[in-house]
Amino acid sequence: MKRSNDTLPHPSDVLRTLAEFDNPENPEVEGEGEEFWEGDEEDESRFIYYFLLSHIAVQLRDKIPRGTHVKGSIPYSRAFTGKDIVSTIQTLIQRDLAINYNMSTNDRRVALQIARSLQGQLFFFEVEWGGRILQDGVEDVFIFYDEQEGGSDAIFEREELPTGVVTMLTRCYSPSCADGGSEGPPCYAFSCPKRRTNIILSGLTTTTETLIEEKKDSWTEGIDSSVLDALPKKEVERQSIIHQLINKEEQYIQDLDTVESMFIKALRAADASVIPPEQLEEFIDDVFGNILDLRECNRRLLEVLYVRQREQGPIIQKIGDIFLNAAVEFRLAYPTYIGHHFNAEKRLKDEIENNGNFRFFIEEQTRKAGRQGDSVRMDLKHLLNRPSDHLQKYPVLLEAVLEKTEEENPDAEFLREATETIKSLHSFAQLRTFQAAMGKGTPGKWEWHDLVAPELMKSLPKKEVKRQAVIFELIKGEMAYVKDLENIKIMYVDPLRAANPPIIPKHRLDQFIDDVFHNYYELYEHHRRLMEKLHEIQREEHPRVTTITAAMFDAALNFRDTYLEYIPNYPIAAYRIDDEMANNPAFKAFVEACTRHPDAHRLDMKNFINRPIPRLLRYELLLKDIMHNAAEGHDDHADIPNVIEAIKSLGKETEPGVQDAKTKVELWRYNANLVFKHGEAFDMDLLDEKRQLVHSGKLLRQPDGGLEWSGWSELFVLLFDNYLVMTKPKEKDGVMKYMVYRRPIPLDLLTLVNFTDPPTQRGAGLLRGLRGGERSEAVNSSVSPESAVDSRYVCPMTLHHNGRAGGPYILYAETSQSRTEWQGKLAHALAMHKAVQESNKVFEVETLSADTFLIPSMATAASGPAWNQDNAFTGRVTCSVPFNTPDGRNLVAVGCAEGVWIGFRHDPRSLRRVLHLRQVTQCAMLEEFGIFLVLADKSLFAYHIEALVPSAPQMAHQNVPQKLNGNKDVHFFSVGTLHGRTLIVYMKKKNMDSIFRVLEPVGDKINERVKAPVGLGSRLGFRSTKSEWFRVYRDFFLPSESYDLIFLKARIAILCAKGFEIMDLNDFNSVTIPQREDPRLSHLAKRCESCRPMGMFRSSDDEFLLCYDEFGVYVDKHGDPSRSASAGTIEWEGTAERVALHHPYILLFDSRFIEVRHIETGRLAQIIPGNEIRCIWDGRGVGTNLSIPAPVSEDMGQEAQVHAVMTSSEQSPVGGPRAKAIAQCVFELIPTVPLYPPVPPPKVEQHHLPPPLTSNSSFYAPSVSMASTHPSHYPHPSNSWRS
Repeated sequence: MKRSNDTLPHPSDVLRTLAEFDNPENPEVEGEGEEFWEGDEEDESRFIYYFLLSHIAVQLRDKIPRGTHVKGSIPYSRAFTGKDIVSTIQTLIQRDLAINYNMSTNDRRVALQIARSLQGQLFFFEVEWGGRILQDGVEDVFIFYDEQEGGSDAIFEREELPTGVVTMLTRCYSPSCADGGSEGPPCYAFSCPKRRTNIILSGLTTTTETLIEEKKDSWTEGIDSSVLDALPKKEVERQSIIHQLINKEEQYIQDLDTVESMFIKALRAADASVIPPEQLEEFIDDVFGNILDLRECNRRLLEVLYVRQREQGPIIQKIGDIFLNAAVEFRLAYPTYIGHHFNAEKRLKDEIENNGNFRFFIEEQTRKAGRQGDSVRMDLKHLLNRPSDHLQKYPVLLEAVLEKTEEENPDAEFLREATETIKSLHSFAQLRTFQAAMGKGTPGKWEWHDLVAPELMKSLPKKEVKRQAVIFELIKGEMAYVKDLENIKIMYVDPLRAANPPIIPKHRLDQFIDDVFHNYYELYEHHRRLMEKLHEIQREEHPRVTTITAAMFDAALNFRDTYLEYIPNYPIAAYRIDDEMANNPAFKAFVEACTRHPDAHRLDMKNFINRPIPRLLRYELLLKDIMHNAAEGHDDHADIPNVIEAIKSLGKETEPGVQDAKTKVELWRYNANLVFKHGEAFDMDLLDEKRQLVHSGKLLRQPDGGLEWSGWSELFVLLFDNYLVMTKPKEKDGVMKYMVYRRPIPLDLLTLVNFTDPPTQRGAGLLRGLRGGERSEAVNSSVSPESAVDSRYVCPMTLHHNGRAGGPYILYAETSQSRTEWQGKLAHALAMHKAVQESNKVFEVETLSADTFLIPSMATAASGPAWNQDNAFTGRVTCSVPFNTPDGRNLVAVGCAEGVWIGFRHDPRSLRRVLHLRQVTQCAMLEEFGIFLVLADKSLFAYHIEALVPSAPQMAHQNVPQKLNGNKDVHFFSVGTLHGRTLIVYMKKKNMDSIFRVLEPVGDKINERVKAPVGLGSRLGFRSTKSEWFRVYRDFFLPSESYDLIFLKARIAILCAKGFEIMDLNDFNSVTIPQREDPRLSHLAKRCESCRPMGMFRSSDDEFLLCYDEFGVYVDKHGDPSRSASAGTIEWEGTAERVALHHPYILLFDSRFIEVRHIETGRLAQIIPGNEIRCIWDGRGVGTNLSIPAPVSEDMGQEAQVHAVMTSSEQSPVGGPRAKAIAQCVFELIPTVPLYPPVPPPKVEQHHLPPPLTSNSSFYAPSVSMASTHPSHYPHPSNSWRS
């Protein structure tokens, strides 16, 4: 029965009505539940079961798109194709298939089976009532059975719907299994759908393959023979070619389906041993590329061909327009695939060769594919090459169709355009192949003419052909350059980092990679972007590129800074490579192996890191060539010079950096190749970043003996900014070594003496010696200028080394110009070094007293007595010590030949003599006990500090001094702390033995009030020899001459003729260091025996520096040398008369200068010159322990820990007209920069302290006369030296 569209509802409308059914008896419920049902009122799918064929039929009828389709030149309205049916059903059931069977939404086999079931029940029919089974394609047109007679607006209602059950869409009747979806194993039910999944899917596959085979038939089948006879032979041949073309397209798509089903899907389902899961998708992308996109393009093409065949069949009038449109779509997919195909083949080949499991998998899949067709055709390599072959066949087939097409046929023009478009597409695909090859294989060697049709080349002017070839060469060179930069990472950086065992030690690896490869990856990123831009221009404009100037100019501006950093680093990189290869066999083997890499082109590492430099020069040449071949009026004539200038400026701006790097490398090379004499080593700090080589060249020196066969010595002299080094070059194993001829001269100790002597004539070597060893004769001052450059004459220059092993050096330059140059360079180096040292000096001299301590000049001393009431001579300053009094006064005591002076630390005018003692040699302060110790005339005295600098007048008479020894036989004493005890050790000499007494202060006795003096000794101010303030702690002797004693952490160290005697005071067990029993240390033993020990200091946790008067040696805690023979010994520049420590520096006192060295490296840090310099306080005291690193505090790093004295070079009048005096400048050494990190100061409460004394105030009680009660050596301001 026929109904209008207004009165007949759709089946879906009926279901929706049921879903919206209202309950008329209970309207309140409707209102209350309105909000609850709001979200589900449109959910009609709750009442649809897709496993019922009738439900699918209803949904299909509602949702399938209808339209007008033509078949056999007849239009059919409200029609649809087989593809429309399958697509609509697929959208209905794909969710259930994905849940129950985990099937892809692109798998349409189930939908096709359901569509055929509906066709079998005549739910719809083919318009020509053909007997063909429904296909998932557009070849056939269908109409619903009930709509065949109606108009376009009519919808017919079918009384009976198709019936049946789609078993694949049914769920298991077990609720737990059905609710679990596709996850998990099948349940207990025998007919559980999960058990039958594979069986059902395999059955679908067989059916589909059978149907594909059924489609292969001839175009003439079904056509009346009379019609065929009426057609011209040419048209029959044309239709045969068109039909052949369609068959080839079908076969091509089938091959691409095989690639997906037999290889891509099989790979994803294969065992993990074939391809690791983490690499699988990357491998599929590398090998198969976008081959599935090609399949979709050709499927659409085939569909359009089917539609044209359906509409115009059996005689197809036009196909040219179809292929012309397809060529436009092909351009988006085919060049990408074909361009990538070269790399895909290489990736596949490498995997087959290196992966046995994958090779077996490919062979197995090839055999399976061979059962369906030709085994050779189904080979994977053949299948991957099918798109390229297929694309090349299109022009041949289309030209064949065109040949059989009449000229008046409109399709002829379309065929011509389609043929040309596809040919250009093939050329474009070749371009993509060239770009993807990146210089590898045959495609990488293609030139511009290989990718361009000969017809086009003939149509262009010769200059334009040359211009295009040069542009292509630039792009090709850029690709090779980018590949080389990438290979730096692939061939060198990554393998070096991943090497196990490491090729370069881990602690040096990062620095080595940075030094050698530096910022190469930034270069790679810049040029990769430039290459991609050039490729883009090629793809858009090929085969005739308009210009690349803008891209080059933009790149030149962007990579400018990167090249400014990279190019100056090249000399450093080259040196690092050479140095590592010379010293690291594993690295040398690695580099040689990399040179044999196929991508290395037999180039070594240095060639790779040098690639950026010639590349810039190449740009300039190519751009000039492009400009010269450009047509008149082309923009390149104006733009390319700007690009060339931007690139050329890089070379100019990097020259200073390159020169600096070469200088640095030269320094490194000299540092590595300077060879010292056996047992000698000098750390000249040549690897410092700021170090400079000021000058170098050849100078001559006369032999000392005069009987040398070689005559004059030829020296190669190196002038650094800190040392002057004389060497003799000698080549060894292809490397130039520089044998150090004399000890390197620090510029601090170098004096330029004479550069004005006239040229002298060289002697004749041995003959000169036979003449009595005469020196070369000076040329008469009137000699002509020409003789000054004569090779027989040399120009002398005199230098003086002020160090211990120094003296005058007379060197000879070969020309006066050379001598003048050396003079200028030496003067410049000295001035520069002085300026640098002044701004970077470690210690600053701060004067404590400049004119208080005077000694008579030589003339004054010879003319009269050394001392009288009227003069102010104090005698030679010998010692000093800073200390703090209990009331907070910061004082310093200075000992001289004529007594002891005490004053404020930084107020020279406050110094007053407090003790009139002769020959004071040592003093020390025990601040905890308030005791001041003085060694004068070999007698050791102890004074209470209140007696010397009383804090109040009434305190001045509390105590009298004590003498700690009997006879005048004390040579030295030392104070320190051991096991928590404050100890005083003094040494007396008996014959060649050293006798030591260890005293410990008794605090209770020291603080007792003085009792009435008894006896003559008490009246003279001395107590009995047995001191009440100190008790004897230990007595011991050492059968050797001793010079000093140092307190260590738990032991003492005695500096004696044997060396360093380390002794335990508890049991007197001792050991002498350094150990000398090892025969390998015989040279060191001889040096130690011939030198005097001066000090012992801890340089690190497990290492000590033993200082002798000429050298220092590092030893471990067992006394064995801890470093190599060359690095473990430091030769002093002077002769150390005293050694002091201000951590982290040691100070060595020569009479002419103070030598400051870093204690850990031994490196010379500063030279402080002076006249008759002596150390008068080395920082030792009760609170110091030279064996323990000093703790960090807020101000200790800046506190002076060393005092010294030097004599002034000027003489000042003191008394009468003939009395002249020489001032002794007492000073302390203050660090110029913090030696320790700052520590926040602790918060302390403010306590009341006595007011500080001014420069004119006194620190004793002047109002109390002590002349009648104290001995002559007791302090009093009115006491004279003779009283």
